[in-house]
Parts: sequence; structure tokens; C-alpha cells
Amino acid sequence: MQRTVSVILATAVAIAGLAVAPFAAQAKPVKNIVLVHGAWVDASGWKSVYDILIKDGFNVTMVQEPETSFAADVAATKRVLDMQDGPTLLVGHSYGGSIITEAGVHPSVVGLVYVAAHAPNVGEDEGELGEKMPSVLGRTKGAIKTTPEGFTYLGHEWFLKLFAPDLPRQQAEFESRSQVLAAASVFHTPLSEAAWKTRPTWGVVAGDDQIISPDLERWYYQRAQAHTTVIPGASHSVYESHPDMVAAVVKDAAEHALSEAQKRMGDAGPMQRQ
Repeated sequence: MQRTVSVILATAVAIAGLAVAPFAAQAKPVKNIVLVHGAWVDASGWKSVYDILIKDGFNVTMVQEPETSFAADVAATKRVLDMQDGPTLLVGHSYGGSIITEAGVHPSVVGLVYVAAHAPNVGEDEGELGEKMPSVLGRTKGAIKTTPEGFTYLGHEWFLKLFAPDLPRQQAEFESRSQVLAAASVFHTPLSEAAWKTRPTWGVVAGDDQIISPDLERWYYQRAQAHTTVIPGASHSVYESHPDMVAAVVKDAAEHALSEAQKRMGDAGPMQRQ
């Protein structure tokens, strides 16, 4: 309990820019990074990005979401955030973007990174937004399978073709066969928070994403006023096929998140984006 209180106080100071510490000290790079995976996969997909960030001295933790409900996945993320010992950068891939949008209001979070990810607003859900700007997956009948209990997964060949076409075949085969079934409801739960309104934000567009439309990713990031990087030709598995480029975006965010957060607070208070 004492550690959690200390983290909350330290992060509040970092974001609010109180006069108890010099600006230069507050603007140091964020060292804590929490990675949140998307639907149908698990945190092991972050391994290559993790290896790069760890080598560069970051403290990196992955969240393993149960994918049984949106609330459960947000709660799993917040439990990991509670464990951090200072300001933290929160990174989400795909459906993980919805999770970090909701969980990112946690007091330790000072910046957000969306990697080929959804970023809904309050009252929105990614399923509805995806229907308005459909991806190849959204236009492909039968690619998403549903169990009698209401859990979803991608048909094996569709996983290989749409989710991970630029991964080595053996790796893609394994990931398809080890899918985490996601409750259908996780894609249709309206958000009650939108952390990108108050946190500095970065976004990665996967140029050849067939799971989420690249145009939808661009629209999300433009609305969030995110620093946006486009990786041409990359599939939805961009964090695995281009880990060096994704890690570079994460490191840039870690370098600048605190200074951007403080500047925003100093200029006009938390920026509310609609």
C-alpha cells in the first residue's frame, strides 16, 4: 500500500509539474514500460521488442490479459501498473489499444503508444468503429469463428493470411495454433475513459494491416493528436515483424513523455481532446 501511494504521488508530481523538483529532473526519460497485447494472442509476441528495450536499460513488463471480458483485461493491466515504481509508458497493440485507452488514466501512466491499435473515445467501442471503416478482415465472411459460449478466434488459414502474413511460416503456424480465445463482448464494450485526451500519445500505423484498416489507425491517431509513424508494407503483426522500428517509437515516447506532459500542464492544464 505504501509503495502504491508513493508511485501515485511521484507520478502526480511528474505530470503536474509542481515546483518541488527541477524541470530537467522531471523530464528525464521514462524507464518503466508496460506492454499490452491484443486479441487472440498473448504477451509472448512482444519478446523481440522486449529484448531491444531491456538491452537499452528499460524496465519492461508485459500484461497477460484473460480476454474473458473487457473489464477483466483492464483490471489485469491496472494490476501491473500498480506494481510499477514510478512514471510509466503504456503500450498497446490492436485490441490492446482499447485496453490502454481505458486503463491509461492510472496515475502512474505519463504517455501512451498505440501499435496498429484501436483508440476509441468515451462511449465508443472498437467493433462499431471497425464496421464504419472496415478492414480486410471486416469484409471477409467466415474468418472469425465463434464458439457456442461466445468466444472468438481466427480460422487457421485466415490467421496466417490476415494476422501474420509477414512472419516466418513456422512462427505464424504456432501462434495460430496457440490463440487465446477472446470473448466476443470485448470488442463491443463502450469505453468509460479515454486516456489519450490527457496523456501524450504516439501511434504506429501498419501500412498493410488487414485486421484493422490502416485508414482507421490514422484517423484514431489524428484525433488523439498523436506523433504518428507509418511502417509501409507491415502487417498487423508489425510489433513482431518490425520490432526494431516499433521499439524506436517506444523509446522516443519514453524520451519525451514527461516533458510533453509537463508542457501541456504548464501551458493550459490537461488538454481535453474530443
